[in-house]
Amino acid sequence: MRVLVTGGAGFIGSHVVEALRAHGHEPLVYDVRADPASDVRNPSAVRHALTGIDAVCHQAAMVGLGVDFSDAAEYVSRNDLGTAVLLTAMADAGVRRLVLAGSMVVYGEGRYTCDRHGVVRPGPRSVSDLEAGRFEPRCPECGAGLSPGLVGEDAAVDPRNVYATTKLTQEHLAAAWARATDGCAVSLRYHNVYGPRMPRDTPYAGVASFFRSSLARGEAPRVYEDGCQRRDFVHVRDVAAANVAALEASSRAGALTAYNTGSGEPHTVGEMARALASAHGGPDPVVTGEYRLGDVRHITADSARLRAELGWKAEVGFEEGMREFAEAE
Repeated sequence: MRVLVTGGAGFIGSHVVEALRAHGHEPLVYDVRADPASDVRNPSAVRHALTGIDAVCHQAAMVGLGVDFSDAAEYVSRNDLGTAVLLTAMADAGVRRLVLAGSMVVYGEGRYTCDRHGVVRPGPRSVSDLEAGRFEPRCPECGAGLSPGLVGEDAAVDPRNVYATTKLTQEHLAAAWARATDGCAVSLRYHNVYGPRMPRDTPYAGVASFFRSSLARGEAPRVYEDGCQRRDFVHVRDVAAANVAALEASSRAGALTAYNTGSGEPHTVGEMARALASAHGGPDPVVTGEYRLGDVRHITADSARLRAELGWKAEVGFEEGMREFAEAE
Protein backbone atom coordinates (compact mmCIF):
# COMPACT_ATOMS: atom_id res chain seq x y z
CA MET A 1 0.00 0.00 0.00
CA ARG A 2 0.96 3.61 -0.54
CA VAL A 3 0.38 5.14 2.88
CA LEU A 4 0.33 8.85 3.68
CA VAL A 5 1.76 9.33 7.17
CA THR A 6 0.79 12.71 8.58
CA GLY A 7 3.29 13.78 11.19
CA GLY A 8 5.65 11.29 9.57
CA ALA A 9 8.77 13.24 10.56
CA GLY A 10 7.80 13.30 14.24
CA PHE A 11 8.47 11.04 17.18
CA ILE A 12 5.91 8.29 16.60
CA GLY A 13 5.36 9.04 12.92
CA SER A 14 8.98 8.47 11.96
CA HIS A 15 8.90 5.02 13.57
CA VAL A 16 5.64 4.25 11.76
CA VAL A 17 7.32 5.18 8.47
CA GLU A 18 10.19 2.78 9.20
CA ALA A 19 7.83 -0.04 10.19
CA LEU A 20 5.71 0.40 7.07
CA ARG A 21 8.78 0.33 4.84
CA ALA A 22 10.06 -2.80 6.60
CA HIS A 23 6.74 -4.53 5.84
CA GLY A 24 6.90 -3.75 2.12
CA HIS A 25 4.62 -0.71 2.06
CA GLU A 26 5.40 2.68 0.50
CA PRO A 27 5.08 5.40 3.15
CA LEU A 28 4.92 9.06 2.15
CA VAL A 29 5.77 11.62 4.83
CA TYR A 30 3.47 14.62 5.26
CA ASP A 31 4.82 16.86 8.02
CA VAL A 32 5.38 20.56 8.63
CA ARG A 33 8.86 19.68 9.93
CA ALA A 34 9.79 18.45 6.46
CA ASP A 35 7.82 21.10 4.53
CA PRO A 36 6.07 24.11 6.13
CA ALA A 37 3.28 23.81 3.55
CA SER A 38 2.51 20.26 4.69
CA ASP A 39 -0.01 21.26 7.33
CA VAL A 40 -3.12 19.09 7.69
CA ARG A 41 -5.12 22.33 7.90
CA ASN A 42 -4.07 23.22 4.34
CA PRO A 43 -6.81 21.78 2.07
CA SER A 44 -4.97 22.16 -1.24
CA ALA A 45 -1.75 20.63 0.10
CA VAL A 46 -3.65 17.71 1.62
CA ARG A 47 -5.57 17.06 -1.59
CA HIS A 48 -2.33 17.03 -3.55
CA ALA A 49 -0.64 14.68 -1.06
CA LEU A 50 -3.50 12.17 -1.34
CA THR A 51 -2.93 11.55 -5.05
CA GLY A 52 -2.38 7.82 -5.56
CA ILE A 53 -2.69 7.05 -1.83
CA ASP A 54 -4.33 3.84 -0.59
CA ALA A 55 -4.49 4.60 3.15
CA VAL A 56 -3.70 7.30 5.70
CA CYS A 57 -1.93 6.92 9.01
CA HIS A 58 -2.84 10.11 10.87
CA GLN A 59 -0.18 10.88 13.49
CA ALA A 60 -0.05 14.68 13.19
CA ALA A 61 -1.27 16.33 16.39
CA MET A 62 -0.47 18.78 19.13
CA VAL A 63 0.19 16.56 22.12
CA GLY A 64 0.61 16.70 25.90
CA LEU A 65 -1.23 18.51 28.67
CA GLY A 66 0.17 21.87 27.59
CA VAL A 67 0.75 24.96 29.69
CA ASP A 68 -2.74 26.20 30.60
CA PHE A 69 -6.16 26.77 29.04
CA SER A 70 -4.78 29.47 26.77
CA ASP A 71 -3.57 26.59 24.55
CA ALA A 72 -7.17 25.51 23.84
CA ALA A 73 -7.67 27.22 20.49
CA GLU A 74 -4.36 25.90 19.13
CA TYR A 75 -5.15 22.34 20.24
CA VAL A 76 -8.57 22.47 18.59
CA SER A 77 -7.13 23.98 15.41
CA ARG A 78 -4.29 21.53 14.99
CA ASN A 79 -6.05 18.38 16.16
CA ASP A 80 -9.70 18.79 15.24
CA LEU A 81 -9.75 21.27 12.36
CA GLY A 82 -6.73 19.47 10.90
CA THR A 83 -8.48 16.12 11.12
CA ALA A 84 -11.66 17.53 9.54
CA VAL A 85 -9.68 18.95 6.61
CA LEU A 86 -7.85 15.66 6.13
CA LEU A 87 -11.03 13.55 6.24
CA THR A 88 -12.82 15.87 3.82
CA ALA A 89 -9.97 15.49 1.34
CA MET A 90 -9.93 11.71 1.84
CA ALA A 91 -13.67 11.56 1.11
CA ASP A 92 -13.18 13.54 -2.10
CA ALA A 93 -10.15 11.48 -3.18
CA GLY A 94 -11.78 8.11 -2.52
CA VAL A 95 -9.25 7.08 0.13
CA ARG A 96 -11.18 4.72 2.40
CA ARG A 97 -8.69 3.41 4.97
CA LEU A 98 -7.61 5.38 8.05
CA VAL A 99 -5.56 4.61 11.15
CA LEU A 100 -5.78 7.38 13.72
CA ALA A 101 -3.35 8.08 16.54
CA GLY A 102 -5.85 7.99 19.38
CA SER A 103 -5.13 8.21 23.10
CA MET A 104 -6.13 6.61 26.37
CA VAL A 105 -6.72 10.14 27.71
CA VAL A 106 -10.27 9.92 26.32
CA TYR A 107 -11.21 7.78 29.35
CA GLY A 108 -10.23 10.35 31.97
CA GLU A 109 -9.68 8.43 35.17
CA GLY A 110 -9.23 4.70 34.84
CA ARG A 111 -11.44 1.88 36.08
CA TYR A 112 -12.06 1.81 39.83
CA THR A 113 -13.83 -0.65 42.12
CA CYS A 114 -15.36 0.06 45.51
CA ASP A 115 -15.78 -2.85 47.93
CA ARG A 116 -19.37 -1.75 48.61
CA HIS A 117 -20.52 -0.27 45.31
CA GLY A 118 -18.61 -2.22 42.69
CA VAL A 119 -17.34 -0.38 39.59
CA VAL A 120 -17.64 3.40 40.09
CA ARG A 121 -16.50 6.49 38.24
CA PRO A 122 -14.97 9.16 40.49
CA GLY A 123 -15.22 12.78 39.46
CA PRO A 124 -12.28 15.13 38.86
CA ARG A 125 -9.99 15.56 41.85
CA SER A 126 -10.45 18.81 43.75
CA VAL A 127 -7.75 21.42 44.23
CA SER A 128 -8.20 21.21 47.99
CA ASP A 129 -7.55 17.45 47.99
CA LEU A 130 -4.52 17.82 45.74
CA GLU A 131 -3.11 20.65 47.85
CA ALA A 132 -3.51 18.47 50.95
CA GLY A 133 -1.74 15.53 49.30
CA ARG A 134 -4.93 13.47 48.99
CA PHE A 135 -4.20 12.16 45.53
CA GLU A 136 -6.28 8.97 45.40
CA PRO A 137 -9.86 9.32 44.12
CA ARG A 138 -12.59 8.23 46.54
CA CYS A 139 -15.84 6.40 45.93
CA PRO A 140 -18.46 8.97 44.83
CA GLU A 141 -21.12 7.02 46.75
CA CYS A 142 -19.52 6.39 50.15
CA GLY A 143 -16.15 8.14 50.13
CA ALA A 144 -14.22 4.89 50.66
CA GLY A 145 -10.89 4.06 49.03
CA LEU A 146 -10.91 2.50 45.57
CA SER A 147 -8.95 -0.22 43.77
CA PRO A 148 -7.70 0.75 40.28
CA GLY A 149 -8.05 -1.72 37.42
CA LEU A 150 -7.83 -2.02 33.62
CA VAL A 151 -10.11 -0.05 31.31
CA GLY A 152 -11.77 -1.74 28.33
CA GLU A 153 -12.67 -0.03 25.06
CA ASP A 154 -16.37 -0.15 25.97
CA ALA A 155 -15.84 2.07 29.03
CA ALA A 156 -17.55 5.46 29.08
CA VAL A 157 -15.31 8.29 27.88
CA ASP A 158 -14.65 11.25 30.16
CA PRO A 159 -11.90 13.58 28.87
CA ARG A 160 -10.49 15.74 31.68
CA ASN A 161 -8.45 18.36 29.77
CA VAL A 162 -8.32 20.17 26.42
CA TYR A 163 -5.94 17.71 24.77
CA ALA A 164 -8.12 14.77 25.80
CA THR A 165 -11.20 16.53 24.46
CA THR A 166 -9.58 17.07 21.06
CA LYS A 167 -8.49 13.43 20.86
CA LEU A 168 -12.06 12.29 21.48
CA THR A 169 -13.33 14.75 18.86
CA GLN A 170 -10.89 13.26 16.36
CA GLU A 171 -12.49 9.86 16.94
CA HIS A 172 -15.99 11.26 16.47
CA LEU A 173 -14.94 12.93 13.22
CA ALA A 174 -13.35 9.71 11.98
CA ALA A 175 -16.48 7.74 12.87
CA ALA A 176 -18.66 10.23 10.98
CA TRP A 177 -16.31 10.02 7.97
CA ALA A 178 -16.45 6.21 8.02
CA ARG A 179 -20.26 6.21 8.06
CA ALA A 180 -20.52 8.78 5.28
CA THR A 181 -17.99 7.11 2.97
CA ASP A 182 -18.24 3.43 4.00
CA GLY A 183 -14.60 3.80 5.00
CA CYS A 184 -12.58 1.74 7.47
CA ALA A 185 -11.33 3.68 10.49
CA VAL A 186 -9.23 2.42 13.39
CA SER A 187 -8.24 4.48 16.42
CA LEU A 188 -5.25 3.18 18.35
CA ARG A 189 -5.64 4.58 21.84
CA TYR A 190 -1.99 4.96 22.74
CA HIS A 191 -0.81 4.75 26.32
CA ASN A 192 2.34 6.56 27.48
CA VAL A 193 4.58 6.15 24.46
CA TYR A 194 8.33 6.53 24.97
CA GLY A 195 11.54 5.72 23.14
CA PRO A 196 14.15 7.12 20.76
CA ARG A 197 13.42 10.51 19.12
CA MET A 198 11.02 11.54 21.86
CA PRO A 199 10.81 15.35 22.03
CA ARG A 200 12.79 17.03 24.79
CA ASP A 201 12.61 20.22 26.81
CA THR A 202 9.07 21.16 25.83
CA PRO A 203 5.97 21.48 28.04
CA TYR A 204 4.10 19.38 25.48
CA ALA A 205 6.27 16.27 25.85
CA GLY A 206 5.45 13.21 27.95
CA VAL A 207 6.62 12.55 31.49
CA ALA A 208 9.34 10.12 30.37
CA SER A 209 10.85 12.89 28.26
CA PHE A 210 10.80 15.33 31.20
CA PHE A 211 12.68 12.85 33.36
CA ARG A 212 15.24 12.03 30.70
CA SER A 213 15.92 15.72 30.03
CA SER A 214 16.54 16.27 33.74
CA LEU A 215 18.97 13.36 33.89
CA ALA A 216 20.81 14.64 30.81
CA ARG A 217 21.34 17.94 32.64
CA GLY A 218 22.62 16.10 35.71
CA GLU A 219 19.46 16.93 37.66
CA ALA A 220 17.18 14.62 39.61
CA PRO A 221 13.86 13.81 37.91
CA ARG A 222 11.05 15.61 39.73
CA VAL A 223 8.17 13.22 40.33
CA TYR A 224 4.78 14.83 40.93
CA GLU A 225 2.24 13.78 43.55
CA ASP A 226 3.62 10.78 45.48
CA GLY A 227 4.91 8.90 42.45
CA CYS A 228 2.31 6.15 42.78
CA GLN A 229 0.26 7.16 39.72
CA ARG A 230 -0.25 4.06 37.56
CA ARG A 231 0.46 4.24 33.84
CA ASP A 232 1.28 1.87 30.98
CA PHE A 233 4.56 2.82 29.30
CA VAL A 234 4.64 1.37 25.78
CA HIS A 235 7.68 1.51 23.51
CA VAL A 236 7.39 3.50 20.29
CA ARG A 237 8.47 0.55 18.12
CA ASP A 238 5.58 -1.49 19.52
CA VAL A 239 3.21 1.38 18.74
CA ALA A 240 4.57 1.54 15.18
CA ALA A 241 3.98 -2.19 14.80
CA ALA A 242 0.39 -1.72 15.97
CA ASN A 243 -0.13 0.86 13.21
CA VAL A 244 1.08 -1.61 10.59
CA ALA A 245 -1.17 -4.32 11.98
CA ALA A 246 -4.17 -1.99 11.90
CA LEU A 247 -3.47 -0.92 8.31
CA GLU A 248 -3.16 -4.50 7.14
CA ALA A 249 -6.24 -5.81 9.00
CA SER A 250 -9.68 -6.34 7.52
CA SER A 251 -11.47 -3.64 9.49
CA ARG A 252 -15.21 -3.01 9.56
CA ALA A 253 -16.41 -0.68 6.83
CA GLY A 254 -18.65 2.20 7.80
CA ALA A 255 -17.49 2.38 11.41
CA LEU A 256 -14.61 3.27 13.70
CA THR A 257 -12.99 0.54 15.80
CA ALA A 258 -10.97 1.58 18.85
CA TYR A 259 -8.11 -0.45 20.28
CA ASN A 260 -6.26 0.22 23.52
CA THR A 261 -2.55 0.17 22.69
CA GLY A 262 -0.37 -0.49 25.72
CA SER A 263 2.32 -2.83 26.91
CA GLY A 264 0.03 -4.68 29.31
CA GLU A 265 2.49 -4.02 32.17
CA PRO A 266 1.29 -1.18 34.42
CA HIS A 267 4.00 0.68 36.33
CA THR A 268 3.94 3.73 38.56
CA VAL A 269 5.46 7.02 37.48
CA GLY A 270 7.89 6.65 40.38
CA GLU A 271 9.01 3.22 39.12
CA MET A 272 9.59 4.66 35.68
CA ALA A 273 11.65 7.54 37.07
CA ARG A 274 13.77 5.14 39.14
CA ALA A 275 14.31 2.81 36.17
CA LEU A 276 15.46 5.70 33.99
CA ALA A 277 17.71 7.14 36.68
CA SER A 278 19.28 3.73 37.33
CA ALA A 279 19.92 3.14 33.63
CA HIS A 280 21.38 6.63 33.27
CA GLY A 281 23.56 6.35 36.39
CA GLY A 282 21.62 8.81 38.56
CA PRO A 283 20.81 11.11 40.18
CA ASP A 284 17.90 9.52 42.01
CA PRO A 285 14.39 10.95 41.51
CA VAL A 286 12.86 13.40 43.98
CA VAL A 287 9.17 13.08 44.87
CA THR A 288 7.84 16.63 45.12
CA GLY A 289 4.15 16.40 46.02
CA GLU A 290 3.41 18.92 43.25
CA TYR A 291 0.53 18.29 40.86
CA ARG A 292 -0.92 19.39 37.54
CA LEU A 293 -4.63 20.17 37.44
CA GLY A 294 -6.12 18.05 34.67
CA ASP A 295 -3.87 15.05 35.30
CA VAL A 296 -5.63 11.85 36.26
CA ARG A 297 -4.46 9.54 39.03
CA HIS A 298 -4.48 6.11 37.42
CA ILE A 299 -5.09 5.12 33.81
CA THR A 300 -4.12 1.69 32.53
CA ALA A 301 -6.17 0.00 29.85
CA ASP A 302 -6.67 -3.57 28.68
CA SER A 303 -5.10 -4.20 25.26
CA ALA A 304 -6.53 -7.73 24.93
CA ARG A 305 -8.77 -6.76 21.98
CA LEU A 306 -5.78 -5.54 19.95
CA ARG A 307 -3.88 -8.73 20.68
CA ALA A 308 -6.83 -10.99 19.89
CA GLU A 309 -8.18 -9.30 16.76
CA LEU A 310 -5.01 -8.02 15.10
CA GLY A 311 -2.45 -10.49 16.41
CA TRP A 312 -0.29 -7.71 17.86
CA LYS A 313 1.64 -7.83 21.09
CA ALA A 314 4.20 -5.60 22.74
CA GLU A 315 7.73 -6.93 22.30
CA VAL A 316 9.86 -4.41 24.21
CA GLY A 317 9.93 -5.03 27.97
CA PHE A 318 9.90 -2.20 30.51
CA GLU A 319 13.47 -2.58 31.81
CA GLU A 320 14.91 -3.11 28.33
CA GLY A 321 13.02 -0.13 26.92
CA MET A 322 14.02 2.19 29.73
CA ARG A 323 17.69 1.23 29.37
CA GLU A 324 17.57 1.99 25.66
CA PHE A 325 15.68 5.26 26.19
CA ALA A 326 18.18 6.41 28.84
CA GLU A 327 21.01 6.01 26.34
CA ALA A 328 19.22 7.28 23.23
CA GLU A 329 20.40 10.41 21.43
